[in-house]
Amino acid sequence: MVRKAYPPGMHGQKSRRSRSEFGEQLATKQKIKRIYGVLEKQLKKYFKDVKNKPGVTGDLLTQKLEMRLDNVVFRSGFATSRQQARQLVRHSHFTLNGKRTNLPSREVKVGDTIGVKTGKLRKEYFKSTEEAIAGKQNVPGWLEVDAKEKTIKIKSKPTKDDLGMELDVQMAVEYYSR
Repeated sequence: MVRKAYPPGMHGQKSRRSRSEFGEQLATKQKIKRIYGVLEKQLKKYFKDVKNKPGVTGDLLTQKLEMRLDNVVFRSGFATSRQQARQLVRHSHFTLNGKRTNLPSREVKVGDTIGVKTGKLRKEYFKSTEEAIAGKQNVPGWLEVDAKEKTIKIKSKPTKDDLGMELDVQMAVEYYSR
């Protein structure tokens, strides 16, 4: 079998057109939506919230997305994916400043403390995560995780360097600015 550099079929050898600027912007926006698990309406709302604030709009948008409760739980190591973190928050496994919460989209602020509910500490999942959290080295600098107490403290706002992803968020900002 011979592997060719073009797709099979009658039209396979025709040159592919490169994506337009609009197509690139749309693809970036869709990628951000999938990564953070937000809907179009939510992402548009986040953009409207940050577009008139002073500073780089793309950085402010990523800060807003990173400061969601489900993302903080994921970044701290209590969950292996954002979807799992969302489910843990939705099932009321965490408290925000000592109060029960089950809203994954809730925005956390600097100084907030997120903890595992005392009733949920006996669950097998949280017993096994202690070693995983203690051994995790890539917790962002803007979070302070205590594996023994199972708490997360927000030390500061995340910066562009803390993301660990190569996303051009400015493309999504240009998409919404049309």
